[in-house]
Amino acid sequence: MRVGLLETHAARLPGYWAAFLKELGSEPVLPALDDTEALTLGRESLPNEPLGVQLALGRILSMGRVDAVLVPQWPAVTGDAWSEALPDLLARRISGLPALIGVPDGPDGLEGAATELGLRVSQNAGRVRLALEKVRPMAQDPRAAQPALTRASRTTVAVIGPRALLSEPLVATPLRAALDELGLYGVFSHELPVADVLKRAERMEQPRATTGDRELFGAVSLLGGKGAVKGFLFVSGARDGSTATAVSRLAERQHKPTLLLNVDGQTDFPELTAFRDRVTLGGVTRAPSPADSVEDGA
Repeated sequence: MRVGLLETHAARLPGYWAAFLKELGSEPVLPALDDTEALTLGRESLPNEPLGVQLALGRILSMGRVDAVLVPQWPAVTGDAWSEALPDLLARRISGLPALIGVPDGPDGLEGAATELGLRVSQNAGRVRLALEKVRPMAQDPRAAQPALTRASRTTVAVIGPRALLSEPLVATPLRAALDELGLYGVFSHELPVADVLKRAERMEQPRATTGDRELFGAVSLLGGKGAVKGFLFVSGARDGSTATAVSRLAERQHKPTLLLNVDGQTDFPELTAFRDRVTLGGVTRAPSPADSVEDGA
């Protein structure tokens, strides 16, 4: 059984599903196109859907003939049907796709999903048990290093957006370059340890908030009280109305300069200049110190 793997750059358990498939004797098939080519391919079929969906589809189509594709589940904000049910919605919209299997992107429910998948791939319960034992050490969130809050001769801004979006080099690389050119240093929310973000999100007043809502809120809460952070850049993907609404609500609650930025794979961000001017007005940058990290309660 040839199984494709649609593991994003934002995977909470990087390498888990690839290692599990290899233990079962099934070498995972990865996308054959680079990000720009995958985006172009996805747009040809779904021109009016969000950037992340187009990228995912292009990567799936580039895998060629596979029996199934594993799709790690994205954290969905309220109303985000694509993130909640990407495999089902893609299968309905695009005919001829291989079986799309949603799998957890975190420890919760992981072993049960892996067991079910293993039996489907190998039909050998003993081999599945051995595979689970070997990959179990990879089934916990890795302890990520806290990002520095300052950089010499730069003014710090928090860049807040969905993990699956900000982790894409197609989005992050040109945005970092644009910020750097303007003398800004971006602390990106997807680089914060997920466990710390979710812990801070326990302060949310909405008990029924989705995982995506909690991740955005937790990142804002974690960075909002830091004196080094002079402004907030809230990022959503093109044609993603649910995320745009979620970040807009967060932006309205901030007392520091904010900018809502819609990204679509572009490399030019002219709106950042006015944002820089608002952020740096009266501000003074300073050299980083060893204590400048994003720590709960700092």
